[in-house]
Amino acid sequence: MPKAQGLKPVASNRKAFHDYFVEERLEAGISLSGTEVKSVRAGTVNLRDSFCVFKDGECWLRGAHISPYDKGNIFNKDPLRLRRLLLHKREIRKLAAAVERSGYTVVPLSVYLKNSLVKVELGLCKGKHSYDKRDAIGERDSNREIARELKARNKYNQGSD
Repeated sequence: MPKAQGLKPVASNRKAFHDYFVEERLEAGISLSGTEVKSVRAGTVNLRDSFCVFKDGECWLRGAHISPYDKGNIFNKDPLRLRRLLLHKREIRKLAAAVERSGYTVVPLSVYLKNSLVKVELGLCKGKHSYDKRDAIGERDSNREIARELKARNKYNQGSD
């Protein structure tokens, strides 16, 4: 039976885009047990408040909640356990060096299935200040109002033809 092609989003961390400026993105594999993979395929992943730590030349995902598989058994793992991220050594060194600079952190942005493999999109992020968040909210509101006005104007112009 051929493998499924394409991407299937499972979970995203929208709070990360609110709290951080994402400066760089990269893809990583994740080391999971069998019942965790089934749980991810079911979509029971929560990335809120998760981040990456670097220990002994490896990258670990901390704080990601993968719910235990419903039909699982004694092989279910702790939902909040550390999970190893699969990256090349040069990528780990680059990210670890960036994290050592002040204000940078590595945050998972999304989890998705790529050709039946579980992948994590990581972002090298710099924290936002509260005034940056207010600016982003104001810009989003103004864009929403502009889109509303354009839609109303287009609707009015189409009706008069």
